[in-house]
Amino acid sequence: MGIDKIVKTQIKVLPVYETGKPIEYVAREFGLDPDGILKMASNENPLGPSPKGVEAARKVLEKANYYPDGGCYELRQKLSQRLNLRPSQFVFGNGSNEILEFVAQCFVGDGDETVFGAQSFIVYKLATIFMGGKCVSVPMPGLKYDLDAMRDAVTDKTKIVFMTNPNNPTGCVVPQNEVVDFAKSLPENVVFCYDAAYCEYEDEPVDLRPLVESGRNVICLHTFSKIYGLAGFRCGYAYCSDEMADFLNRAREPFNVNSVAQAAALAALDDFEFVEKSKAVNKAGRRQFEEAFESMGLEYFSQGGNFVMVKVPEAVEKFRLMQKAGVIVRPNVGYGLPDWLRITIGTREQNERCLAELKKLV
Repeated sequence: MGIDKIVKTQIKVLPVYETGKPIEYVAREFGLDPDGILKMASNENPLGPSPKGVEAARKVLEKANYYPDGGCYELRQKLSQRLNLRPSQFVFGNGSNEILEFVAQCFVGDGDETVFGAQSFIVYKLATIFMGGKCVSVPMPGLKYDLDAMRDAVTDKTKIVFMTNPNNPTGCVVPQNEVVDFAKSLPENVVFCYDAAYCEYEDEPVDLRPLVESGRNVICLHTFSKIYGLAGFRCGYAYCSDEMADFLNRAREPFNVNSVAQAAALAALDDFEFVEKSKAVNKAGRRQFEEAFESMGLEYFSQGGNFVMVKVPEAVEKFRLMQKAGVIVRPNVGYGLPDWLRITIGTREQNERCLAELKKLV
């Protein structure tokens, strides 16, 4: 009997998550020197990792024969003090991506529904399908959330509403009052899963702690992959009620966050200078892209996060040709945006090179 006869149905229909093209892949495909390739596809920090994080990670390598702390005790305590929440309110994952899977495992079963924006992080769709649930994808006119339409999409079958803010991949930003009002409008038996992966780039990030403390079924996700530059270590966390954290931790595998990642994340939380520099470089880079797109007569969308969206004809072909020139950006076909490219904001020099290659094509 063929393996396809016995594998779960949801696995057969599950799309494969496509990552940004790694530098090594592009080097092999086009015969390029890896050191000369510029990757601006995966919203990674162009300044590299947090120096304090790297220093702490090196020290832990000599103790790699020991299992990591399965409860992330030190990281839990520091975040508890930093955010004025109880240690029992935190959940840790191998990146915040893994916590999204915990949420789906805990709340989604056959026939259950999840609601999210049509051009929002694709893992919401993957996690739902994996658990046998039904995806309710709500259109995003103008690349922005339509909160009224999302609320109208909630039914008695809805278990989770997902939102990324700033949104990935479009970059739209929903202000504090609108997020809070939306969360309060949801039925009490619906979980609001709020993904704040890019919030550190915002001057006034949304704070959902009051909603959590008031008893709402809210979970707020954060990552060390973006502004802290620790994407290769894979560490993320979420805060929520004690009860929800208890259930989510039951879905968590033992030792899911390795020792090096924990040490790096712990130290990076105190790397305030690096975070502020990263924000400044990002703001300057955003203005640089916006001015260039305007001078080129290109439609673009630029609000939050560490990336911009630009509309170009035959975007997939432009993506391929830019790779050939050693610059990796991100097409958005999988998000239903075949004419748009997402470009990670880099340093001034990186942005200049990326724009120079794009100008040659448009």
